[in-house]
Amino acid sequence: MRDGGGDGSAVSEKDGTGHDEHDEATPESGAGATALRRLTGPLRAHRLLSSAVAVAVAAAVAVPLVLAGSGADAAPCSAVSDATRALAGDPPAATKALDPGDSMARIGGAKKLLAHDGFCGDGARVLGRVIDAGTRASGPGKPHTMAQARSAYAVASVLYDREIPAGLAPSVARMIAEYEVDALRDDDFGGFRADEAPGPAVPPAEATLDNHGWVWLGRFLSPGEAHATFEYGDRYADATADIPGLVAELAKNPEAFAILYDAHRAQLAHYLERLTRQGGDPSYRPDDKYGTPTTWTDNDLQDLADHIGTLMALRSGYAKDGTIQDVAAFDASVREHSRGTFRPASHQLTTRPPMGDIADRPTSGPLRGDVMDGRRQMFTVLDRWAKERGVPTERAAAMRQLMDDFYVRALWMVSVERF
Repeated sequence: MRDGGGDGSAVSEKDGTGHDEHDEATPESGAGATALRRLTGPLRAHRLLSSAVAVAVAAAVAVPLVLAGSGADAAPCSAVSDATRALAGDPPAATKALDPGDSMARIGGAKKLLAHDGFCGDGARVLGRVIDAGTRASGPGKPHTMAQARSAYAVASVLYDREIPAGLAPSVARMIAEYEVDALRDDDFGGFRADEAPGPAVPPAEATLDNHGWVWLGRFLSPGEAHATFEYGDRYADATADIPGLVAELAKNPEAFAILYDAHRAQLAHYLERLTRQGGDPSYRPDDKYGTPTTWTDNDLQDLADHIGTLMALRSGYAKDGTIQDVAAFDASVREHSRGTFRPASHQLTTRPPMGDIADRPTSGPLRGDVMDGRRQMFTVLDRWAKERGVPTERAAAMRQLMDDFYVRALWMVSVERF
C-alpha cells in the first residue's frame, strides 16, 4: 500500500488518531457467523493444461509455457515475459493492458495476463505488481479513474473461482482494499441485480447526492472518483466479479488476510469519525421518505461487522479442515503483517478522501489484544468513539448490538454454507 494518508484530510485524521490505545473494551463472549453473500461452495479445481493446449495458448497469448521441473511428468507453468514485467513499472501501460473497456470487449487482455494455472519462478509476484500498478490510484489524494476502476473489475472477474498463488494473493488483497467502499457493497445494492448493474465501473457523477441526500454507491464518497461495480455481471463477456468468493480464497494466505482485516478496520474508523453525534448520516435530509438519519449508516455498520466476522469464520473453518495447518503460526503471521490499530478522530470530520487513502490511513498504534477476536477489535474502537463524541447511551448500545448481531450471524453462516 502507499505510505502516508490522503490529501489535506490525512493530517486532520492523524491529529485525531495518532496516539496509542490504552483503553480496552471488555472482551466479548460467544461465537458468531458473518454471511458471505454469494459463497456457494468450495472453489472449483482447475485442471492443468495439457501439453498440446499449452502450446496453443502460449502462441495465442505470447506467454511461453515451460516445465516447472526437468522430469517428463512435471506440471506446465506460465512464464512471465519481459514485456509483462515492464508493465509493473509503467502504471498507465498496466492499466491499459488490464482495462476491459465499458463494454467488456477487451477483457481478453486481462485474461491473457492472469488466467493461467501456474506461474514459473517469481511470475506470480510480478503479476501482482502489474495488478497494483494498473488498478491503484496514482498517489495520495488521487481518486481512481474509470480505466483503473474497470481494471480492478477485470482482475476480480478473471480470478473468479480460481486458486490464487501465494505470491499473487497479497497484491489481489491490496487491490480489494484499494476499493474498500466498492467491495463492501452487497450484490443487489442500490436495487441492481448482477445483470442490471450499469457496467464494470461508473463515472464520478454517480457518486453525487440525489435530491434526497442519498447515493447508491455509499456514504462519504470523494468527489471526482470512479467506482468499480463488482456486483456487475456480463453474460456476453462471461464476466463475474465475485468479491466474497475471492476473499474466501485470499483468506488462506496470512498476509492477504492481514491486508483485508486492516482495510475493514480502517474503514470503520474512517466511517465513525464522519457520523453525527447521534451516530447518523450528516447528509440526511428531513424530507427523505426512504429512511431515517440512521437507516443507511446502520446498513453500512452491519456490512462492516459482517465482513470482519467473515474473515474470522474463514480462518476458523480453514483451521478445522486442515487448510491452515498451523493456526498459531498463521495468527502470528497475520499480526506481523498487520499495520496496527485505527482509531477515529475525537471530533467529526467532513473531509471526503478517495478510497485508496482510506486503506492507507495512518495507524494510531500497534494492534493490541487477541488479533483474531474480531468483536473486541471492533468494540474497542466503537466504544471509545462513542465516549469521546458523547453519543447518547441508547444509540451507542444500538450500534453495538447491530454490529454484534451481524458479526455473529456471519460466523454461523460461513461455517454452515462453506464448511
